[in-house]
Amino acid sequence: MKLEEKLEHNESLVGKSRPCLHDTHQANGKPIANGNPTANGKVEVYEKQEANRKGYRLGKSLNLYTWQEIQRHSQEADQWLVIDRKVYNVTDWAGKHPGGRRVLNHYAGEDATDAVRAMHLDLSIVKLYLKPLLIGELSPEEPSQEKNKNPQLVEDFRELRKTLEAMNMFSANLWFFFLHLAQILILEVSAWLILRHFGSGWIVTILISFLLTVSQAQSSFLQHDIGHLSMFKKSKWNHLMHKFVMCHLKGLSADWWNYRHFQHHVKPNIYPKDPDIDVGPLFLLGDTQPIKYGKKKIKYIDYEKQHLYFYMVALPLLMPVYFNLQSMQVMYLRKYWTDIAWVSSFYIRYFITFGPFYGIFGTVLLIYLVKFIESPWIAYVTQMSHVPMKMSREENHDWLSTQIVATCNIEQSFFNDWFTGHLNFQIEHHLFPTMPRHNYHKVAPLVKSLCAKHGLQYINKPILKAFGDIVRSLKKSASLWMDAYYE
Repeated sequence: MKLEEKLEHNESLVGKSRPCLHDTHQANGKPIANGNPTANGKVEVYEKQEANRKGYRLGKSLNLYTWQEIQRHSQEADQWLVIDRKVYNVTDWAGKHPGGRRVLNHYAGEDATDAVRAMHLDLSIVKLYLKPLLIGELSPEEPSQEKNKNPQLVEDFRELRKTLEAMNMFSANLWFFFLHLAQILILEVSAWLILRHFGSGWIVTILISFLLTVSQAQSSFLQHDIGHLSMFKKSKWNHLMHKFVMCHLKGLSADWWNYRHFQHHVKPNIYPKDPDIDVGPLFLLGDTQPIKYGKKKIKYIDYEKQHLYFYMVALPLLMPVYFNLQSMQVMYLRKYWTDIAWVSSFYIRYFITFGPFYGIFGTVLLIYLVKFIESPWIAYVTQMSHVPMKMSREENHDWLSTQIVATCNIEQSFFNDWFTGHLNFQIEHHLFPTMPRHNYHKVAPLVKSLCAKHGLQYINKPILKAFGDIVRSLKKSASLWMDAYYE
């Protein structure tokens, strides 16, 4: 199928109200407006006016823009992106973006070339969406990225990606993921068989809670992989499997997770774009937020003790309360009916499997007991690589620098790989989100070498030190708040 034919087939996704010039004629040359032939030239006039208004010049080259002009279009109601020197107006289309509107808004007025390459599996599909949004390109005298970015660093990183693509580092070993899924299912079945054979006594309940906790934690890591499209070559198969693992096996919304998590990936530790660090007023993270709260004399909670109530609030309640309630809220408010159906199947499965032994109320308690036990595991793994790192407002660095300053690695071992779902290679994961995790250790030396070449700090630490750094970082932020509050 030709590119133009694909675009016409997908025009409902990119908005029919703005027809592309290449898709307005049938083979016989008759003009079409919204699929209806017309005998006069009114449609052609309309199309020319629309094209000129959006930045096209019929029969001539595209409009040329400077970075200064592009950077003025960085608001939610006015969003331009630069990708491979081409300028796109995504304002009206942002709400249709499959990855959510906020991800686009986070890059409005900036070069998004490396972010687009990193987050998408098939760039040919991306081009189908982008084609009708094209309004121009950078002027020849303008650099390919903003002037504050190091062009040599950007070029070296893109060369590294090409090298990794040539090495097939983005190709998944399906046996790896099959065994991982088998581990999860075996743990679930084992819990049921033990319960059926030995009954529902306290010792058995504790044992199966442990088995189900391991299953749930490993499901978290597997859904994370699939949500990043790193399992299958076709996005649709990744999306389907993601519904099964995230919604059916874990009981959480896949769409909620993706829209939230993608924001974190494109702008990690950047306030307020990264939702993972926007946890005020409960916790104050980094250096700037505590000082801001302190100077304004804001004291919702006794922040000087936040490193202590981290153990009582964040660790046990992340999964059963915060994630669970937010997932339900988003599913309901945004009417994610498909996710609601899949998540319902999670609860139905648990009631059928464990209801005969514990009853309805007891089964609900079992579900949330498992989430409660799983929560510290997930909280430590997800926060140890980011909370101790630099947090700031938007500084518009290149992709490599943005990810490196906000992430750190944990030393590799068989246990660390399993316990963290390979998120001990957080740097490699953030640089190449669609890369299957079993390849992280292979590319890590190349990433480390590139960082050394450009003077970027590549941090790799023991896992217990990483756990402790979370609390030490919270304590440091609390100290900054106190200094500002009591001055």
